[in-house]
Formats: sequence, C-alpha cells, structure tokens
Amino acid sequence: MHALSTVTQSHRTQLFITALSACLVTSALFTAYNAYSRRERRRNLNNEVLQSLTAGDEPSTSKNGPDMLTEEYLIRTAAMGTYDEDLIREQLARNYAFFGEEGMAGVRNGSVVVVGCGGVGSWAAVMLVRSGIGKIRLVDFDYVTLSSLNRHATATLADVGTPKVACIERTLKQISRWVEVDSRVEIWRKEDGGKLLEGADWVIDAIDNITTKVDLLKYCHDRNIRVFSSMGAGAKCDPTRIQISDISYTVYDPLARSVRRRLRLEGVSSGIPVVYSTEVPGEVKLLPLPEEVFQKGNVKELNAFDDFRVRILPVLGPLPCMFGLHIATYVVCDLAKRPILNPLPIKNRRKVYERLLRDLLHRESKLVGEQINKLPIDEDDVSFIFEDLYLGRSVVPPHAVPSRPQLIRWDAAKPLSLENCVVFEFAEAEKHGRECLGVGGGERQDPREIWGDEAQTIVDKNAAEVAKYRQWVGL
Repeated sequence: MHALSTVTQSHRTQLFITALSACLVTSALFTAYNAYSRRERRRNLNNEVLQSLTAGDEPSTSKNGPDMLTEEYLIRTAAMGTYDEDLIREQLARNYAFFGEEGMAGVRNGSVVVVGCGGVGSWAAVMLVRSGIGKIRLVDFDYVTLSSLNRHATATLADVGTPKVACIERTLKQISRWVEVDSRVEIWRKEDGGKLLEGADWVIDAIDNITTKVDLLKYCHDRNIRVFSSMGAGAKCDPTRIQISDISYTVYDPLARSVRRRLRLEGVSSGIPVVYSTEVPGEVKLLPLPEEVFQKGNVKELNAFDDFRVRILPVLGPLPCMFGLHIATYVVCDLAKRPILNPLPIKNRRKVYERLLRDLLHRESKLVGEQINKLPIDEDDVSFIFEDLYLGRSVVPPHAVPSRPQLIRWDAAKPLSLENCVVFEFAEAEKHGRECLGVGGGERQDPREIWGDEAQTIVDKNAAEVAKYRQWVGL
C-alpha cells in the first residue's frame, strides 16, 4: 500500500513538472514570435518605403545605406499611414510608463496652437511632439535669419530665408510620423484670430510684440481658451531664476510687468500661467543699427508690421530654450491629467513685500507729517530693492540678514525712489528715522556720518545699478 502511494505521488510530480515545462516552452516561443513579428513589421515597413522612394523621384541629396533615412523617407511614410501602433507605443514607451494609458490618451488626442515660433516657441513645439501630442498648429509670419541660429530649435544654415514654421514642420515630421502639423505663415490678429485658434486645447503665446501678446491673452481669457504665455527671455543668463506662476504673481520681469498692467486695464488680473525670470537685466544693450538705416527715416517705419521692433534684443540661446521646455512640460502634464497645480516659486515672499511696503508707507507719512495713500514705488519695486539691490541684507556693515527688515528713505533731502531707499534692521531703521530723517523733531544728520563710508558706497553703487536698469526698461 505504501509503495502504491509512493508511485502515485511520483506520477503526480512528473505530471506537474511536465506541465510547468510545457508552459515555459510555450511562453518562450510566444515571446520569440512577438519579437520576430515586430522585426518583420519594421523590415517590411522599411522595404515598402524604400520601394516607394525608388519608384518616385529620388532626391539627389539622399544618403547611402539602409539606416540613413532621408527627409523624404520620413515625410512619405507619414503620408502613407503605415506607422504601426506598436511602433508608436515603443517610441513613447517612457511617456506611457510615466503617465499611463489614460494620461497618454489625453496627450495623443491633444491639440496645441503655438503662436510665435522663434527661440521659445520652436523648443516648445519640438518637445510637445516628442511627448506624443497629436495635433499642432504653428503660427508665425517671420523668416529664419542667421541670427536665429543661436536659439532656434530646428533652424539650420540651409533654412535661412525660409519661414520659421516650415523648418519646424519638417523637423516635427522627422520626429513623429503620426502628428498632424498645420503651418501658417501668418500674423495673429484679434480681428480674425479665432480661425487660427480653432480646436485648440492649449494655446502657447511666444510672441515678442507686447500689443499682440496682450490681445492674444485677452482673447483667450474672455473665451475660456487655455493659454500659456512666455515672458521675457532676452538679456537674461541665470537659469535658476526661471519659474512658472500666474501672471498676477510675476516679480521683476519688465515684460511681465508691462503685460500685467495692460491686462488689468482690460479687466484681466489673473488666471494666465506664464514662464518668466526674476533676473534683472544686466549690462546689455539693444544692438545698434547702422547709420545708413537711420538715414532712411523713422526707424519705426522700417518694421514689417506695426509695433514690431526693428532693433535687436540680446538673447543668450539657452534661456529661450529653457522657457520653451517649461511651457511644453506644463502643457503635456495638463493634457495627461497630471496638472502642475501649485508651481513652487523661486521667491515666496509676497507677504514680506506687502509688509515692507505697508511699513514704508507708514514711515513716509510720519516723515511728511500727513497721511499718504500711495507711494511712488510698488511691490515689484520693493522686491527689486530688497532682493536684487541689497540681497535681503542690511545696508549697515557687516550686512546681516534682518530678522525684522525695514525699507526707509536714505537721504531726507531727496524724494523716495528706487535709488533713495535702503534696507535696515528694525532698530537701525528707527535710529535712521530719528537721526537722519528728523522724525520726531530731531536735527537731521548726514547718513554717511551715522553709518559710515562703506554704507554710503553701497547706496551709491546700487543707485548706479538702478540707473542702468531704468535705461534698459525705458523708465
């Protein structure tokens, strides 16, 4: 009986091992077959397109070798509609791993309009398509110049003199064989702008001209079209100062400030995400125009369109690239239902600026002996003084970080301004008010005598920096 039981158990074990072996062999064969099928589909696709090229007018610039695919190869394959879904998923495998099926469905079904296809817009467009966007419309009236090549995502020497949207479209179709690209060599105008924005899930504003930019943002805001705007990347070099925020929270970007103020006059105060830099423009100037250009008359009349600048803004190439990448990331995440809801600001001191401005208003009222309702500087100016001029430190050596910072007028004989406003610790500000400003009826003394030559030197140096800034932004 025991021997029979042993035989039965042994037989069951053999059956189990046989079944397991059969499963493993089947699985291996199935995997090998899938890999073989995928290789065959690729090989067949390659052969079909090569035959198509051979049958047609083969370009003289074609490269030799089966792996050196020409531009015509890529564009014709897209037109043939033969790009297999498995290949699309393999190309977007990392994105599928990040967003999942539902998220990538949102991205691939998404439609984006890029208005302005220069340094910022071109990089945004390229990364949107690399991320799997299904439809993209490119809108720009401008043409590639030699000076475009330091920042444009797709332009080459061969593209000089051609529309910017055309060279971007060519590159996008080399990247993605399924994307629908609609290129428009046009300028966006509010009178007929709806046709260019039709069907858009997102609009990207990468326009240089401030009037057209404000018109586009106002148009989209009033019609609940989601729009993301790029502020000024010119004359900047510090990548750590780039951030995303609502237009209402932008801090010391001259273009953002002008756009924000114009939008407020149009009744739009918030609700538009932007990418901008808090960096104050350094020692850079508009590139000069040749004398013969001025001799032609009013330089403003030389523009291709009204209100578009004819002079050249200095731009360090990587900065507009990073602006475009910020935009593409934000838009892709939103389409994938993974929105960036609370961008982390580089400086999160809005309440600090509000308090500094409120305390300064109180001190100025005491100085003039009557209530003041408005100062000649605002919160942006407070941020500029506190962060960029004095680096969040007291003007008094050894320039400690104040536990209770205060802004106060430096020289009582001069009006309050960016140049004549400094940072103190609270106790230092109280002393300065009494001894230098004469608050409380005391005799006014020279700030240099109270705080020393080093403090006065810092004030003078910062005043010179303000003068450069005023010249730059035209204040």
